[in-house]
Amino acid sequence: MKNISVIGAGTMGNGIAHVFAMKGFNVSLVDISETALEKAMATIDKNLSRMVAKERISEKDKKATLGNIATFSDMKIGVKKADLVVEAATENVDLKLKIFKSLDELSPKKTILASNTSSISITKIAAATNRPDKVIGMHFMNPVPVMKLIEVINGYATSKSVTKKIMTLSKSLGKVPVEVNDYPGFVANRILMPMINEAIYTLYEGVAGVNEIDTVMKLGMAHPMGPLQLADFIGLDVCHSILNVLYDGFGNSKYAPCPLLVNMVTAGKLGRKSGEGFYSYGHGTKEWIVSKNFK
Repeated sequence: MKNISVIGAGTMGNGIAHVFAMKGFNVSLVDISETALEKAMATIDKNLSRMVAKERISEKDKKATLGNIATFSDMKIGVKKADLVVEAATENVDLKLKIFKSLDELSPKKTILASNTSSISITKIAAATNRPDKVIGMHFMNPVPVMKLIEVINGYATSKSVTKKIMTLSKSLGKVPVEVNDYPGFVANRILMPMINEAIYTLYEGVAGVNEIDTVMKLGMAHPMGPLQLADFIGLDVCHSILNVLYDGFGNSKYAPCPLLVNMVTAGKLGRKSGEGFYSYGHGTKEWIVSKNFK
């Protein structure tokens, strides 16, 4: 596999494109928005410049990486030569099904179709195509250029040969792939999201404040980031969506989103990306303080 198409130029998409391009793959970054594509390339350029400044790569490496990425707003053109397509669109099941139906029609028959979904069923996504044996999950972690893990998720019909190829490919990126099976939340979010939800319940029930909860988990459990800060980083809307997938998939009330989380998402308090969640974030800075709503 040499030609990689990445669908979606957001945070995950541009990170995935960055990683493949750095390893010498020909990357087609596809998004319907030209503005999103321009922003993605600017982000990749900035992140590569940071690596140059830290002497992790050379200017020559940076130039080569950027040269390995082409952008397209037309999916038909962007996937026509793909050996592998990695979909990194918004975590919305209807959108993903629509995208995979189009990818099945537009990409070569040999092409492997992967989703970066963090919770949506690979089996369900594969059912929207005529090649379910070639559909697999590649759940990269954010930030993609830094985090080593890739959850490689087998759908019900994913062939063993496809899984083997994706495991080998992931290792060639310098990542650590872990093979898992297709059940709600896979491994990462099946464990992580109930923890985050319980932290929100702990705040909601008045057991402790935002700082106190995060400090206990950082200093007591050696977590690099407290669960409430992590929820802000992931996006409270994303956390809410994943918890609903778990709740719907298992039919168990322990996965039901905390009412506080539901209210915050409804109010548009989505965390870092909206400027406020459990913490408030300074515009254009990395500074953050506990939101006034929890003081």
